Amino acid sequence: MSFRHPRTYDVLVIGGGHAGTEAAYAAARTGARTLLLTQSLEALGQMSCNPSIGGIGKGHLVKEIDALGGLMAICSDRAGIQFRILNRSKGPAVQATRAQIDRVLYRNAVRAVLEATPTLELFQQQATGLIVRGNQVVGARTAIGIEIEARAVVLTAGTFLNGKIHVGLENQTGGRAGDPASIDLAAQLRELALPQGRLKTGTPPRLDGRSIDYSVLELQPGDLDPVPVFSFLGKEEDHPEQLPCWVTHTNEKTHDLIRGALDRSPLFSGVIEGVGPRYCPSIEDKIHRFATKSSHQIFLEPEGLGTSEIYPNGISTSLPFDVQIEIVHSMRGLEDAILLRPGYAIEYDYYDPRSLTPGLASKVLNGLYLAGQVNGTTGYEEAAAQGLLAGVNAARSAKGEAAWIPSRSTSYLGVLVDDLTSRGVAEPYRMFTSRAEYRLSLREDNADLRLTETGRQLGLVDDGRWLRYCRKRDQIEAGSAHLKETWVSHRLIDPQRAIARFGAPLTREQTFADLLRRPGITLTDLRELAPELALPDLDEPGAEQQVETRIKYEGYIDRQAKEIERSRHQAEAIIPDDFDFNEIHALSIESRQILARARPRTIGEAARIAGVTPAAVSLLLVSLKRFRAQRAQPASGLETE
Repeated sequence: MSFRHPRTYDVLVIGGGHAGTEAAYAAARTGARTLLLTQSLEALGQMSCNPSIGGIGKGHLVKEIDALGGLMAICSDRAGIQFRILNRSKGPAVQATRAQIDRVLYRNAVRAVLEATPTLELFQQQATGLIVRGNQVVGARTAIGIEIEARAVVLTAGTFLNGKIHVGLENQTGGRAGDPASIDLAAQLRELALPQGRLKTGTPPRLDGRSIDYSVLELQPGDLDPVPVFSFLGKEEDHPEQLPCWVTHTNEKTHDLIRGALDRSPLFSGVIEGVGPRYCPSIEDKIHRFATKSSHQIFLEPEGLGTSEIYPNGISTSLPFDVQIEIVHSMRGLEDAILLRPGYAIEYDYYDPRSLTPGLASKVLNGLYLAGQVNGTTGYEEAAAQGLLAGVNAARSAKGEAAWIPSRSTSYLGVLVDDLTSRGVAEPYRMFTSRAEYRLSLREDNADLRLTETGRQLGLVDDGRWLRYCRKRDQIEAGSAHLKETWVSHRLIDPQRAIARFGAPLTREQTFADLLRRPGITLTDLRELAPELALPDLDEPGAEQQVETRIKYEGYIDRQAKEIERSRHQAEAIIPDDFDFNEIHALSIESRQILARARPRTIGEAARIAGVTPAAVSLLLVSLKRFRAQRAQPASGLETE
């Protein structure tokens, strides 16, 4: 027996993980009446695997989510118990923030933000099916028969769809340890003919920190002077107490134990069908693939301030529990470690993201948006970024507005969704800076400058954040101009100071910008070099760093901007919906079939489809020009943010 929920929503979000919470928060901030449907309100924002956020590529996504007014960075600042800047010795394009997170504090922070959001409601029930009328998704049905209708539905079911947990050769259904899988919903989605496959991920056993001998381990402290922040609005005082991590290593005994148990591994015995993440392999896969390597680093990471539980990052495994115990005990400092939870692998259904538009709307079912691991990604950050985009576009669809499509040239979010929707995935997708062809322009430190204005236009950025952003933007513009326009006579600089800073006295007049471009020179150095000369006041957090980076890398950034502009017109040329790829007879049959199946909307999308060569793109351009000439229809560009 069914019961219809008394309210109809603009947006219904299914799932309360990182994709779901960002989707619901984003949709509600645009003013859309939104309902977040989850099987456990206590698990909102749950960190199902590692207790960390950020890192190379991933930290860039977190900063972008924050620039668009999302919640991940704010909640990380409130729950982070260790912060580090990775690649500090390298250029700013590949530097990234990473934080160890207190799981409980993070969940509490997420729920507090959601509960304080107008037009957003939370509801605890398991979704067991979608309500579909014709080719339109109009809501969802819960386990006790409640029917909830909405103008747009965002599905963010993570690893729960037909999820199966493996420990050794034993397995059971589950979305994660302790939570039931979504079997009925997965079955319905198979019947609806959404193109799908199976993927796999895993998690390590958890250890009791009281049973670890830290005296023989390598200490890994965080950055303390100052402690970094994730959010544009974040402050060091937002952070709770800071804790260290520790490092141990596997050894030959560890590797022998693993090799001797591979016949009991579901990964190597054929029990697991799903493809696992290449860049975060299980320890048994790591030992198998890197057979000549005698040792691997294992990072011992605290799970939170209120627990002694430790996450041993690097030994994700689905081996039997008795083998897991031996593996842990074979490592230095862990000889007497007590295991609190077994590691396990989980395989689950995902849906080919090539069946989605670049706005994450389904091409198969109208009104349905998909975000997170259901699209073949791995990681909290990739999921959250997709959730924000799907939530915004679901809300815009409910209002009859056009979708927002982020560009590869302006954001890692644009790189992420373009890679997914044009290339698909053969394994769980993870973001790296190397995936972005314009990464010199897509830095963590300028995420707010790249995206905050877009967030404001979309209705995601509130007045307080906007005013702070405008002050910082204005300081950067004024400071950069001042440094370029202010000339310094070499006669005003003490020769001894110049020698100490530059290795030689100055011999000619130069601008502050010229001096700042010298290797190793900072604005602080210039203030000490010429204390009697006025330098710009850059008191907004990050403004001084941004001015330095702009001036030092100006030539490279300008060249990249010109490159982006040159390729933009061609890449964003629209391919009409009625263009017939099969009519390009100069193309191979395989290329025609690939293009016809993928139906790229632009030349840029076509160029990034696996199997489409540069020669095929050239032929497509010629055919498209002929097609337009025949219809006397001028070329137009894809509108992007």
